[in-house]
Amino acid sequence: MNAPANASGNARDAILKSVRDALRRDPLDATQVAALDARVPRHTRPAHDEDLVTRFMRKFESRAGTIERVASRDAVPAAVEAYRLAHRLPQRAAVGAALKDLAWPDGWLIHHEAAGITEALAVSRALCGIAETGSLMLASGPHSPTTHNFVPDDHVVVLETARIVDHFEDGWTELRARPEGMPRATNIISGPSRTADVEQTIQLGAHGPRRVHVILVG
Repeated sequence: MNAPANASGNARDAILKSVRDALRRDPLDATQVAALDARVPRHTRPAHDEDLVTRFMRKFESRAGTIERVASRDAVPAAVEAYRLAHRLPQRAAVGAALKDLAWPDGWLIHHEAAGITEALAVSRALCGIAETGSLMLASGPHSPTTHNFVPDDHVVVLETARIVDHFEDGWTELRARPEGMPRATNIISGPSRTADVEQTIQLGAHGPRRVHVILVG
């Protein structure tokens, strides 16, 4: 049985109510809440004068990620097909259900379930991009299984330019504003998986995809 989207919020409210009851305190009014919120320090955010799209692309490509820019969402399947041919991948992909309406090439075997152990390619839609670090934010859910982010060697992520935000804090704001509510898991991806655990030599694909390719729409 799935828990309601606001279950975590309800649990938090119940816990705080128990604390208040034990202390014999009434709930805070709006003025008190605002005063407490004002005491929370604003995190220092790096200043820059770059265009957000330009900065995202520069940062992402600096960590072995690749990017192709297309004019419209309808061009995504052709861009994925070109990527598949370039890397000699089979005509099969785990595609996030948020992209199921696109016209995928004839002959492809497309499914929208979790990625299996033999999966070579996954295609996902990012919740947003973060220009500060050139990172992708993906939220788990029925339309975006987390296995798509880790199991295949090749991960293609679709990102609309309008969904690129400035700083990390802006990404969390986008996450909290989702109509579906907070996801069970959030993944922030800044390029292919890598490690230098063995002899301090960089190896790609240790804990996730060897290649991460962004199709930037717009």
